[in-house]
Amino acid sequence: MTLWEAVRGEFLDVIEWAGEPAPETLVWRFPRRDDAIKLGSQLTVREGQWAVFVNEGRIADSFGPGRYTLETRNLPLLTTLLSLPTAFETPFKAEVYFVATRQFTDLKWGTRHPVILRDPELGPVRLRGYGSYALRIGDPPRLIREVSGSSGHFTVDGISEQLRNLVVTRLADLLGESHHPVLDLAGRYDELAAELRRRLEPEFEGYGISLTTLLIENLTLPPEVEAALDRRSGIALTGDLQAFTTYQAGIALEKAAANPGGPAGAASGLAVGLGLGQQLAVPGGAPGGAAAAAAAGSGGPPVPAPTETASPAGTAYHVLLEGEAHGPLSLAELAGLRQQGRLRADGLVWHAGLAGWTPASQLGELAVLFLTPPPPPPPAAPPAP
Repeated sequence: MTLWEAVRGEFLDVIEWAGEPAPETLVWRFPRRDDAIKLGSQLTVREGQWAVFVNEGRIADSFGPGRYTLETRNLPLLTTLLSLPTAFETPFKAEVYFVATRQFTDLKWGTRHPVILRDPELGPVRLRGYGSYALRIGDPPRLIREVSGSSGHFTVDGISEQLRNLVVTRLADLLGESHHPVLDLAGRYDELAAELRRRLEPEFEGYGISLTTLLIENLTLPPEVEAALDRRSGIALTGDLQAFTTYQAGIALEKAAANPGGPAGAASGLAVGLGLGQQLAVPGGAPGGAAAAAAAGSGGPPVPAPTETASPAGTAYHVLLEGEAHGPLSLAELAGLRQQGRLRADGLVWHAGLAGWTPASQLGELAVLFLTPPPPPPPAAPPAP
């Protein structure tokens, strides 16, 4: 074997990407010492791959799936760049990049900060959204030119943040233009996703990427707004504001009872155990009739029919005690005053929305506190010696 044959044999090889270094690899550079490639070498490109030849930073030629023998007639651009004469057989320098053209699925997007919108029904609201999308490389040379550059190993993570920002930005713009009520958005996810994908496709294609699927999985309101909607749904479900008043008062007392060490613990347990259960068990009657019947059956004093509807959760109350106004106080603090015997059924209470001072037993959310008389207050502690 001559020296030239030995040198020639060293550069004759098979150029291929036999497997992915990582599942999310988009671009992988074929490793070759000094990037020397021999004309006559075999190039194998598998399904789901594309091979791109780069010479001195310039994309020369590219090949789809198949098996190729590298020669001047199938490397026309590279031949021109290198001024290779026909049948020139010495090695030439070029980098070979393999690009994965399979579909990459279940890529996540989501809003990092809420999107502020003006809803026609709820007013200004904050929305968060999340979903998924799928992509494939539609133009491998453009991806290398615009995104990966000379990186020898480029993954989806290298561009996913930019794509996520594009999705979120275009979604905020789309929601702002749609003017659909927030409560109707769940029935329009498919239409919104289709329009969002249409707007994003040209921008993805600018990177050589095809956006194959985009899904909106959920658009959510802040927890406090969802809680308010739940309360409004509770009113609609009962169909009776007085019944909802009793329900809301029971929920408030149940929460207070969950903290037995608090001032409302004993009062809430007493009301729920003796009064509220009987009140809810008596069917029918005019508003307030069930509570009065329950109190009469238990031997307690009659409860007057409430004249006000339930106040919103978190209401600040003011109460007259011995001719002086005290407040603002929470519902749990009023329950504590009742337990101490300081708040009576005819005690005057006021909160924002009331026309004037009103007896406590006349307010639906406070009436349950007076189903039974409270126990006597504890004796005063003896003075210190």
